[in-house]
Amino acid sequence: MLEVEIRTARPHDCDVIVDYNCRLAEETESKTLDRETVFKGVTTVISDNRKGRYFVACHNGQVVGQLMHTYEWSDWRNGDIWWIQSVYVNAGFRRQGVYRQLYEHLSRQAESSAGVAGIRLYVEVENDRAQATYESLGMRKPGYLVMESIR
Repeated sequence: MLEVEIRTARPHDCDVIVDYNCRLAEETESKTLDRETVFKGVTTVISDNRKGRYFVACHNGQVVGQLMHTYEWSDWRNGDIWWIQSVYVNAGFRRQGVYRQLYEHLSRQAESSAGVAGIRLYVEVENDRAQATYESLGMRKPGYLVMESIR
């Protein structure tokens, strides 16, 4: 496993996070994102942790992976669901445990935070490799189908 330092993202990480988010959209959905919009979204989260938090994985001072989580209130559980989003590991550092370390860091944060009822994420239906990774970390398919209306 590659040794990485996991830390909360800082304002000077915005450019690499924007780049990774744009790569993520291109690689997983063949979408080209507007970098200015993504930059505004990333800086908003980094400056307002009520919206969410980014964690970055650093190796030799270089950000090699990222994970963002956001919050959803669950009245059924009387607690927050932390949603994992914007997961990206630089191609040269994949399959070396970077995501595992990001996920375990987030899990420890959730366990030590009062009121967290669970952790969830979205995954593309045909992304079998990612699903296998998430299942190896103890996540399961809850049986929900996500539907959306985009404005």
